[in-house]
Amino acid sequence: MSQHALLSVGCKAWRSLSCPRSELRLDLTLGCGQTFRWRETGDGHWTGVMRGKVWTLTQTEDTLWYYVYSHQINPGTENRQKWKVEEEEQLLGKMSKRKTDMKQEEAGFCTVMSEPDNKEEELLRDYFQLGVKLGDLYSDWSTVDPHFKHTADIFTGVRLLRQDPVECLFSFICSSNNHISRIQGMVDRLCQTLRTLLCKLDDVAYHDFPPLQALTDPSVEMRLRDLGFGYRARFLQQSSQIIVNSHDPDWLQSLRSVPYLQARDALRALPGVGFKVADCVCLMSLDKFEALPVDTHVWQIAKRDYSFAAGSSQKTLTDRVYKEIGDFFRKLWGPYAGWAHSVLFCADLKRFQKLKEEIPALKDEKTELKKKMKERRHDRCEEKQKREKGKKQQRT
Repeated sequence: MSQHALLSVGCKAWRSLSCPRSELRLDLTLGCGQTFRWRETGDGHWTGVMRGKVWTLTQTEDTLWYYVYSHQINPGTENRQKWKVEEEEQLLGKMSKRKTDMKQEEAGFCTVMSEPDNKEEELLRDYFQLGVKLGDLYSDWSTVDPHFKHTADIFTGVRLLRQDPVECLFSFICSSNNHISRIQGMVDRLCQTLRTLLCKLDDVAYHDFPPLQALTDPSVEMRLRDLGFGYRARFLQQSSQIIVNSHDPDWLQSLRSVPYLQARDALRALPGVGFKVADCVCLMSLDKFEALPVDTHVWQIAKRDYSFAAGSSQKTLTDRVYKEIGDFFRKLWGPYAGWAHSVLFCADLKRFQKLKEEIPALKDEKTELKKKMKERRHDRCEEKQKREKGKKQQRT
């Protein structure tokens, strides 16, 4: 039976690149709800689909390890592929050694890609945006935000992924009024229904994400409703149809090169895409680092940890309050505000609360932090009143 790869087993097909945990923590980055394609398949091992390939990732203190599976071998062509491999081995004069290696490296119908491939490392670096120095950003945010500083002491290495825009958009359309585990199940069923099998490991099937054209057929809506998508089925089908019929094939990719607000407005024209979904897509796939998705969860963070008062008497998150919260955090954290927001969002998830207990004296200092934030707002109000008073005096 095909099995998920484990670094501890030892296999030359594992490859690595230098990356300290302070720059990337797989458990936090892949488990915080910005992607729905990864599962922890072993202690510290994460397996998922990225860029049309099945990967298993793990890490040691200063190294990111990755293992890439090939596509599933069709049982009907399995013998032909073996004959082809043996012919190549004979030509290379390495048949005996290679047979031994193949026994170690095969995983049922899935074989590893054992030769070095710089393109795979480039894909990984791009996906995790490893060119962004996360430690420097954490330092900057900690300087201007005492609450962030205490949280960041434990929640290091939370990175923003650079996902495929199509996958990101349609995954977050599924996120409406939903929670992470249920969204994962819906995305899995979407891929299983409309895309081909890439690999099967330990009875877990991995499929590529369907292209836009696969979602446009009118029958898709009913098929997805039968799979439990509810009203989201209509949004998925209609949005894909609009994109295919009204835009160029690379329209979503092209939004990476336009200003943030223009990209967000373009996305919001699609069925099922409001401010939050549009901002998620902008931040997590379109390089708009100032995009800041706001939901009731983030609203509570703003009120609880930053004494954000706007809309506090309201029961629902209005568009006005949404904008004010985003502007508040953008002013506080700067051009990478969306990245900082993701750290606090991650730290507030129930699945990571055990880590939060490790933050020393956090509860005792919350009152003091709120007091400081309140004093800052009071000082700003006084400065504003003085300026207005001075302007009145000048007019008189």
